[in-house]
Amino acid sequence: MSFESDLLAHLPQLRRYARALTGDRAWADDLVQDATERALNRARSFHAGTNLRAWLFTIMRNLYIDQLRGRRDIAVDDESAPWRQMAAPRGEVDGLVLRDVQRALYCLPVEQREVMLLVCVEEMSYQEASVVLNVPTGTVMSRLSRAREHMRVLLGEESGRKASPSSLKVVSRS
Repeated sequence: MSFESDLLAHLPQLRRYARALTGDRAWADDLVQDATERALNRARSFHAGTNLRAWLFTIMRNLYIDQLRGRRDIAVDDESAPWRQMAAPRGEVDGLVLRDVQRALYCLPVEQREVMLLVCVEEMSYQEASVVLNVPTGTVMSRLSRAREHMRVLLGEESGRKASPSSLKVVSRS
């Protein structure tokens, strides 16, 4: 496979991660486009046989941080938030639970949300996430632990039930 076709295969994952990071469809699309353009322009700096997925996610995350620094309108308006636009996958109750999880995810600090998305949604290993985030593996593990605890508290308070942190591992992509 060519570099371009390998990159195209990762676009759905990049888009999902961008949407989850930004909470805004248009911003996410722009972020993916910018990351794709940068990756294509720097294709020669990618070493064949290394982790293309981690390389692409690193590019996009760095662009996101740069854009975040320049933006003043980073607060997610609850009326336009992604959880408002989600359809219920198997009925209204499931849709409401999914929205609660989305809302709780957006309440996490960015560092915790990033690691939760990479490990739990994108199913990256701790080592892959550490490469993307440019932090030690132990930092990924501690941020994930704090994120899971924070989610447990947020979801427990919102729903009146207790969720165990270990139950917040990998979510379905469907």
